[in-house]
Amino acid sequence: MEPSPRPSVWERGAARGHEPEPVHQTARPTAAAPTHSATPGPGDPHRGAAGPGTTVPRTPASDIPTPNSPITNTPTTGTAAAPPAAPPAPQPSLAALGATVSEAPASPDAILIRRTMAEIEPVADKVTSYFYALLFVQHPDLRALFPASMDTQRDRLFKALLTAATHVDDTEVLTSYLANLGRGHRKYGTQPDHYPAVGECLLSALARYATTSWGPEAEAAWVRAYTAISQIMIDAAAENEAVAPAWWQAEVVSHELRTPEIAVVTVRPDQPYPFLAGQYTSVETPWWPRVWRHYSFASAPRSDGLLSFHVKAVPAGWVSNAMVHRARPGDVLRLGAPAGSMTVDHTTRNGLLCVGGGTGIAPIKALIEDVADHGIRRPVEVFYGARSDHDLYDLDTMLRLEQTHQWLSVRPVVATGPAVRGGTSSETGQLPDAVRQYGPFREYDAYLSGPPGLIRSGVDALVGVGIPSDRIRHDSVEELVSVGD
Repeated sequence: MEPSPRPSVWERGAARGHEPEPVHQTARPTAAAPTHSATPGPGDPHRGAAGPGTTVPRTPASDIPTPNSPITNTPTTGTAAAPPAAPPAPQPSLAALGATVSEAPASPDAILIRRTMAEIEPVADKVTSYFYALLFVQHPDLRALFPASMDTQRDRLFKALLTAATHVDDTEVLTSYLANLGRGHRKYGTQPDHYPAVGECLLSALARYATTSWGPEAEAAWVRAYTAISQIMIDAAAENEAVAPAWWQAEVVSHELRTPEIAVVTVRPDQPYPFLAGQYTSVETPWWPRVWRHYSFASAPRSDGLLSFHVKAVPAGWVSNAMVHRARPGDVLRLGAPAGSMTVDHTTRNGLLCVGGGTGIAPIKALIEDVADHGIRRPVEVFYGARSDHDLYDLDTMLRLEQTHQWLSVRPVVATGPAVRGGTSSETGQLPDAVRQYGPFREYDAYLSGPPGLIRSGVDALVGVGIPSDRIRHDSVEELVSVGD
């Protein structure tokens, strides 16, 4: 039986996962961690968090302050859902839009909001714990809509507030980011009337702990900011409702165990699922309701409509272990909308430099197929890395693609070796070092996919071999370490 949609309040940004969950974005000159993918909402418990019996500590009602000024939103009603008529355009992340703190003088509201954030930062864990306790005491019906473990949710609230404080004056960036979140919330069944409840509890938590910076002016600034934030998300969700379902059901049609911990899972959606090569989706299994994880599509769109994912089971990973060790043909999963911006620019003849580590090779494979489908001979250089030769689970597929397409070059790289597989010798060492050895790649667009450590070191390596930072698309970094599943 298909579970009914479950509302949420806020959600982390579009993020997707291989081993950790990445979010595609254009690289910044440095490898500093973005703070744009940590908005609270159901799903994604910490992979090392307590299990299903975990609950949020309840705050006695007598110890809960009265909510501050109510926050209201004007609900926007969408029309009946229908499948999208065409593949969606990639949804940019904050970094993809060049998100940086503006050097222009901050607005009065931004100054007040940032003062609040600076004051609560040392006690962020207390603020967020109190917020959720307050939310669930005043709105107990919402507790059942969140995952059992709330540890990560608390951390995400603070990161979301930090994002708002950083970008409150950057309307273009914040609007694009929040609109994407609003569309993504539809799979939870989020309703407009959930936002005021969250806003009131948020203000109460801030007022309780920001005792020095809080006052009528600061409260008014937060009310204005939160009202604008929630309205953008509500409007985007309503607009999206007219062209796309909230989620797709997808039946597992094949399950191939490539290694004891890595499976290739192929599913058939119940209705057309438009996406672009290099994008990702969120997946919910029937065994862990309300827990969603992000996985990249491992192929370009296919004529038969099937979708494939490469999934690695990680320690205590709820969804990844279910996908690898429990899912079988006939099981039905749920898919969120496609998202992500790590897609091929077909308006240029630049080559593609693709660096994939572990199951990060999945979207790289999709990009290769996309280039082939467009029939334009563009050089594609692939560096495929793993800890050992045994972990190059998809190398045979990559080598077959190399034999088929003269413009494709595949270089396996293992941390420990040397090794030979399929008649191909692997480079020994770290992926970024191998890329430096074969550079420069000044006429290439670069794509990075894999664990956060690879992304951090890979950006510097790619810039070092001549690729401008605005032509490097990659996955997210530090914030994903704590939520990888």
